[in-house]
Amino acid sequence: MESNFQSELIKEIRYLFPDCIILKNDPNYLQGFPDLLILNNDRWAALEVKDSSRSKTRRNQDYYIRLTNKMSYGSYVYPENKKEVLHELQQTL
Repeated sequence: MESNFQSELIKEIRYLFPDCIILKNDPNYLQGFPDLLILNNDRWAALEVKDSSRSKTRRNQDYYIRLTNKMSYGSYVYPENKKEVLHELQQTL
């Protein structure tokens, strides 16, 4: 279930970056914007959480992932790529 995965992911991110701020975005405010915004010192990342690599994307999600990745770091994250994404976050943040 996506909410369980997201909760565990947030715990892992807090462990890696104890002073970071993690914001859960309102999906009704800006449709398609990634679920999580991670602020760490002068750097940030946006993550769209999915429960599987086979999960469907919603309208505008690909656009915002590409945009946030150009600005700083943006990615889809799901159980199958979590380790890779956490490594990339460590490189970025």
